[in-house]
Amino acid sequence: MTDTTVRVPVPEPPGEQAPPRRVWTVTLAGLGALLCSLDVVVVATALPALRADFGASLSQLEWTINAYNLVFACLTLTGAALGDRFGRRRMYVVGLAVFTLASAAAALAGGPGQLITARVVQGAGAAVLLPLTLTLISEAFPAEKRGMAIGVWGGVTGLGVAAGPVLGGAVTEGLSWQWIFWLNVPIGIAMMPLAATKLRESYGTRPQLDLVGLVLAAVGLTGLAWAPVRAPEAGWGSVEVLAALVVGTVSVAAFLGWEQRGARYPMLPLGYFRRRAFSTANAAAFLLFGSLLGALFMITQLFQFGLGYSPLEAGVRILVWNAMPLLVAPVAGALADRFGTRPFMLTGLALQATGLGLLAWQIEPGVGYGQMVVPLIIAGIGISMVFPSVANAVTSSVPLSDAGVAAGVNNALRELGGVFGVAVAAAVFMTYGGYGSPAAFLDGCAPALWVSAGAAAAGAVVAVFAPGRE
Repeated sequence: MTDTTVRVPVPEPPGEQAPPRRVWTVTLAGLGALLCSLDVVVVATALPALRADFGASLSQLEWTINAYNLVFACLTLTGAALGDRFGRRRMYVVGLAVFTLASAAAALAGGPGQLITARVVQGAGAAVLLPLTLTLISEAFPAEKRGMAIGVWGGVTGLGVAAGPVLGGAVTEGLSWQWIFWLNVPIGIAMMPLAATKLRESYGTRPQLDLVGLVLAAVGLTGLAWAPVRAPEAGWGSVEVLAALVVGTVSVAAFLGWEQRGARYPMLPLGYFRRRAFSTANAAAFLLFGSLLGALFMITQLFQFGLGYSPLEAGVRILVWNAMPLLVAPVAGALADRFGTRPFMLTGLALQATGLGLLAWQIEPGVGYGQMVVPLIIAGIGISMVFPSVANAVTSSVPLSDAGVAAGVNNALRELGGVFGVAVAAAVFMTYGGYGSPAAFLDGCAPALWVSAGAAAAGAVVAVFAPGRE
């Protein structure tokens, strides 16, 4: 039996069986995306508690977020490839199991080193989960209905972003920070048998894993992400940072050369980057997440250390920003089916830049929450429009059989953007301010938010070059 025969998806059965399968697919894929996105941000409001409990340094606080994002970014292409080769449903269940076990390990951590190690494993599970959520949806829905389904996916992803700071604050204040990880465990355990029985198995068209490509991509992305994360502490001129940049650059160059000329079954067909829809959407995702996570890293601490709110009070106040995707993303996804993705990417990134710029302009001693509400809402509406439009543009710009590859590339670049965003924001913050006093914190926070606003503005420029609706 040939691989082609085995891996061509079975046509959807007629009658009443299709709608329930699609509902299960959106539900389970959405929950997987919820877990992954929640754990990107849920730690943010717990940072002051971790700093007090463990005596953690700024670098260790960064790593509680960046360890997850870095591994997530570096292995997401691998996760997509494993799904194509061994079955998307099967690997989705495996990803859930790894993520759930790592969450328990994070809850049991006795120090920052153990927590960071658990976050590394958690990121590996998420690297399998998240790209497969988009692949499962793309395979289950025809192109003309995919935008609405991905809009729902974007809304659920937005729920994770929105609920993260509130949940992290409520749990940290009412119980302890460990429970932000314990909550993942029963959800993951419940999802595994449902995913195994309710999702339809499908495969990609590549019968072999591109092992050389997997290693080169992982080493290259790790090196390029390691440098900005370590630079604030080690220095840009240090041997460690320079070596990471050299190793990352050489490995990425070798990866591109291998994918173009050496790989029999390349994990990343480079020709896709010649498609404007694919390349502009991925660049926009990188800049959006750099802006979003860099700003989130600062804003969650601003409300607590700079303005004196408790973790729960901070999380609730951030809702006006992060709850917007839950309300706007499904609508934006449905409208993108009709009007195309470019208007939503362009407008959304411009609004994100505007909102964060207004927020940075407001930050000074004596600033109150009331002055921040409108900028946060503007930025929140902006990210709500970009989430589903980017995902739809990426998966729609390649053949359906390569939707997993496209989703993997998109997730790798956006998580890598998040790593850079947090690292750059932290570096700017320490250049102009610090934790010495609330006033010193505000001195550093405003420039860091200006940089995050600039990243979103750069994304808006990229979106101008996206193709219109065909």
